Amino acid sequence: MHKLLRQVSRSFYLTLQVLPHTVKPQLSIAYLLARAADTIADTGLVEVRKRMDALLQLRKSIEETAAGRPVSLPDFGVLAEAQNEREGEGTPAERTLLEKLDSVLEAMRRFSENDRRWVRDVLITITRGQELDLLRFGAASASQIASIETESDLDEYIYCVAGCVGEFWTKICRAHPLAGVRMDDERLVADGIQFGKGLQLVNILRDLPKDLHQGRCYIPKARLAEYGLEPHHLIDPAAIERFNPLYEQYLELAESYLSRGWRYTTTIPARFVRIRLACSWPILIGIRTLQHLRSDNVLDDRHRIKLSRVDMRHLILRSAALYPFPHAWKGLFEKVRRESPL
Repeated sequence: MHKLLRQVSRSFYLTLQVLPHTVKPQLSIAYLLARAADTIADTGLVEVRKRMDALLQLRKSIEETAAGRPVSLPDFGVLAEAQNEREGEGTPAERTLLEKLDSVLEAMRRFSENDRRWVRDVLITITRGQELDLLRFGAASASQIASIETESDLDEYIYCVAGCVGEFWTKICRAHPLAGVRMDDERLVADGIQFGKGLQLVNILRDLPKDLHQGRCYIPKARLAEYGLEPHHLIDPAAIERFNPLYEQYLELAESYLSRGWRYTTTIPARFVRIRLACSWPILIGIRTLQHLRSDNVLDDRHRIKLSRVDMRHLILRSAALYPFPHAWKGLFEKVRRESPL
């Protein structure tokens, strides 16, 4: 599983490595299953109906595994083979993941009943979000762009595919390394949800031109209309002048979500170094990405915004070096937020 995780994950792999051993297996398996579901949903070379069927079959297998029954998995051979022809990064690893799903589910089956249930619950929510994606964008193309309709639709989507992960992360950590620690669980869960939503919103804003060329617009149609825009207008980089006032609102929203994520992180007692660092890295990477998004024309797909490994490593090492100094570490989010992008 270790090698597979490294192949299919870029930044999240680093987070997983620092986590306590009491939660690393559950979070790793949940990630691999979510990534498999995402691969199934995104394999455009396979018709939408077959992808939907495969997604539902995977969900059923996860539910059976959560009940402690032996692994029952359909043949995803066609979807696995299609990864060789997909454009983009990491597709050979995604093929391997689909081919080894039985091993991933078997690892899940060995968890405790509660852990299996929490993994099941988060995967049911994630796959529902992916179902919505297939229904909304299944027939879309660059010449026929489909869009999320309203702000509430966007909020539902980012909860389903990421906000629920913050909730799951919190439950797993509270049951294991943080068990018995006195904390405000209601606020912690709420902040964890915002944490996840913030990371997903950063991804949506960063990937806007790529998604548009695939016929998908995650900026709500109703909000675009307020600025005299329609989804197809965003294909033209020159539309940034009209789009920018709305775009800035979403950058601010993503930043506010990440700020809640930082509060989540600093709420965890300082002695839980591994959990704090694991939470801090995606937030710092996210806030740095927002800086780049503010300084570039996000609609120009010739310059895809992506942090370098050097930049990510710098943020990680910086957080680790400052950890022994509580005041400096707690202020790191605000300091990075105010810096100019490298």
